[in-house]
Amino acid sequence: MNKTSIAFVSGMALLIVYLFVSAPPPLPVASAASEKTISVRALLEMCAEEQASIRTLYTKEIVGPGKAAGLEFDEHWDERQIEAGPLPALFLREIARNLERSPVRLALFLGSDKPINQANLFKGEQAAQFARMQKDRQPKFFFVEDIRLHTAMFPDLAVVAPCVDCHNAHRESPKSDWQLNAVMGATTWTYPEGAVDVTEALTVLRALRQSFRAAYTTYLNKAKTFSSKPGIGRAWPTSGYFLPSLDTFMQEANKRTSPKTMERLLEQ
Repeated sequence: MNKTSIAFVSGMALLIVYLFVSAPPPLPVASAASEKTISVRALLEMCAEEQASIRTLYTKEIVGPGKAAGLEFDEHWDERQIEAGPLPALFLREIARNLERSPVRLALFLGSDKPINQANLFKGEQAAQFARMQKDRQPKFFFVEDIRLHTAMFPDLAVVAPCVDCHNAHRESPKSDWQLNAVMGATTWTYPEGAVDVTEALTVLRALRQSFRAAYTTYLNKAKTFSSKPGIGRAWPTSGYFLPSLDTFMQEANKRTSPKTMERLLEQ
């Protein structure tokens, strides 16, 4: 490696520790890292990969085994009298809500052409892009002129039977014949800039991970109000009526996401 490359990697390593592990007062960053730019497409791909990993973790390690262990998950989970956690799509919505509260300009939206909640109906250019996605099942990247936002859409597939069954049985669902692996919708990300430097990219990723933490914290806080409270600690629902603590959940999440994100950053 030449001196510039070494400086870049060293600077990035410092940034990753700063942004993903701790948050001390601002520290100087190697200028070589600051001068590098990352396309918004690459940034949104990293965000989508991290979100998909977290959602899979929640769906397959919390919701699935949790139901078998006696935990409940419901679309009205946030109502006081309902002793349940969020369904996977609503866990994603909670992530998006927390992301909206952050100072970064990244936004996340789960839409469809046949949503249960009409607020999630694609319109305009997004609807046209989603129609193309249903045919080729490939992500779409485009710029929406009227709102001046770079947009990335990723297929949201029906990967588990409970999601299919829930949508098919829901009284407000406009479609009742969903099948496994169908493109039910798309996770949609927007960002105003076409490219970012490394510092901004890592700031965005850190805000996203903080949103993961906040969403899971909201669920844990709700679980603590249940009349029959699950044990919260190092055990997962696969072991019984338990939920992993925030630290345990995020350690597993980071283990699944960090190597891939680091690889993608170095590729840039």
